[in-house]
Amino acid sequence: MFDNLSEKLQRAFKNLRGQGTVTEENIQEALREIRVALLEADVNLNVAKELIEHIRERAVGQQVMTALSPTEQVIKIVRDELVDLLGKDTARFQFASRPPTVILMAGLQGSGKTTTSGKLAAWLKKGGHRPMLVSVDVYRPAAREQLKVVANSINAKIYEGDTKGEAAGTALVERLAKEARREAVITGCDTLIVDTAGRLHIDDNLMDEMTRLKALLAPQEILFVADAMTGQDAVRSAQEFHRKLALTGVVLTKMDGDARGGAALSIRHVTGQPVKFIGTGEKPDAFEPFHPDRIVSRILGMGDIMSLIEKAEETLDKKKSEEFARKALSGDGFSLEDFRDQLRQIRKMGSLQNIMKMLPSVGPFAGMQQMAGQVDEKQFVRVEAIINSMTPYERNHHEVISGARRKRIANGSGTSVQEVNQLLRQYAQMRKMFKGLGKGNVLQRRAMGMMSGMKGLGR
Repeated sequence: MFDNLSEKLQRAFKNLRGQGTVTEENIQEALREIRVALLEADVNLNVAKELIEHIRERAVGQQVMTALSPTEQVIKIVRDELVDLLGKDTARFQFASRPPTVILMAGLQGSGKTTTSGKLAAWLKKGGHRPMLVSVDVYRPAAREQLKVVANSINAKIYEGDTKGEAAGTALVERLAKEARREAVITGCDTLIVDTAGRLHIDDNLMDEMTRLKALLAPQEILFVADAMTGQDAVRSAQEFHRKLALTGVVLTKMDGDARGGAALSIRHVTGQPVKFIGTGEKPDAFEPFHPDRIVSRILGMGDIMSLIEKAEETLDKKKSEEFARKALSGDGFSLEDFRDQLRQIRKMGSLQNIMKMLPSVGPFAGMQQMAGQVDEKQFVRVEAIINSMTPYERNHHEVISGARRKRIANGSGTSVQEVNQLLRQYAQMRKMFKGLGKGNVLQRRAMGMMSGMKGLGR
């Protein structure tokens, strides 16, 4: 979602190249472009003004560090200021000294509270916690059923309660909340996630009910769920909720969309509360803690290698990956069966486009983020179908595949002979490239060759 902002900031930095010292004159144009980039990204006007002034104060007249060019020095200043704006450190999640920890999910209707409640439960389960979910949205007919479906999909406990014959209202909401907390204690659940009702807009009834729930449950966390696609509307709503409820943090949903990113850059400054989590997709595991330094690195084109490493450690089979690397770099090379298994592992990490966007857009990886948009994820399904249509012997001895067999493989996989030929050709090129890496050839050139091969597979 930060692609446009990142591109405009990179263009602004180019104005400073070739200068010996950062002066008022040579930074003026760059600051103007940075301001425009921020405003076009839907950053709050006051936030953008304050950020630009801080950058100007720190940049103008500074002697350029020996190891840094003026451009690099300004990039460093912009990076530091953006990290300050977003909160420096990753926000800590508050747990009760005596379980259960109560988490109150707040937000407007349609912001993704119910889905986010499920994702938060899945994240807590991964960390060894025992969460329970409860919906106190007694007004929207399908709300409670929706949370039940979400809870079942992640195998999390849910308290449903009996609502038959009782009118929807604050009394019913409070009863369900009290019963759910009691049930969490009895069943040994250490966390209770309360999915509350939303409205299309902020009104007195909504806020009164939220205030009463807060007094009743004394939650450790009150998280405001904001749709990043709504930009400054999300910021204004968060500000109003914080004024009434004293939020402890924000969750930004739909961060994988084409929103301009302004909400992420503005919401902490305006509310004074940190962004604690971001939703990056529809699946339960598309949810991660918000790391300000990593987000800023993405914005400035420096990639997010740490998140990429964590995702790899979390999803990849280390033993299989090491075995593949050993075979790939050895003189014998790797088989098509090994290649298929490795593709399956990579696909576990999620969209290849998102993975490539975590790489830096400078240095050896320059250009790879542009390649990301050209990757056809469905092509990887076709590649696997082609390999699956081969016999085990053919997967391990690709050179025996004749023209007649290629035609049968194409028919069996629902692809064309040309696609089969393309896969075998690219596979042979990758084997040759990896052997070269094993002999110590230049990593940068080979890495780019590998990504070019991936790009070809994505057509």
